[in-house]
Amino acid sequence: MDWRIFFTAFTTILVAELADKTEMAILSMTAKTKSPWPIFCGAMLAFAVATLLAVLLGDAVAKCVPIHILRFVSAGIFILIGVLTLLGKL
Repeated sequence: MDWRIFFTAFTTILVAELADKTEMAILSMTAKTKSPWPIFCGAMLAFAVATLLAVLLGDAVAKCVPIHILRFVSAGIFILIGVLTLLGKL
C-alpha cells in the first residue's frame, strides 16, 4: 500500500467532510434519537458505499479518459458547484 496516497486521501476527506451538511445531519439525528451507535454504523456504511462507488467510477473513468482532461473536467465541476452554491441554487 502506498501510505502517502492513503494519508493524502484521509486528510483530504477528513478536512472536506468536517462540519458539512452530512455531518450536521448526523449530529441532528444523534441529538434527536439519542442513539449514537446505530447512527454511527449507518453513517459509516453509507460513507463506505458512497466511497466504493466513487472509487469504482473513478477507476473506470481513468481507464477511458486521459488524466489532463479528467483534471480539467473535475475543476470545472467544482467551479460550477461553487458558483451555484454562491447563487443559492444548491
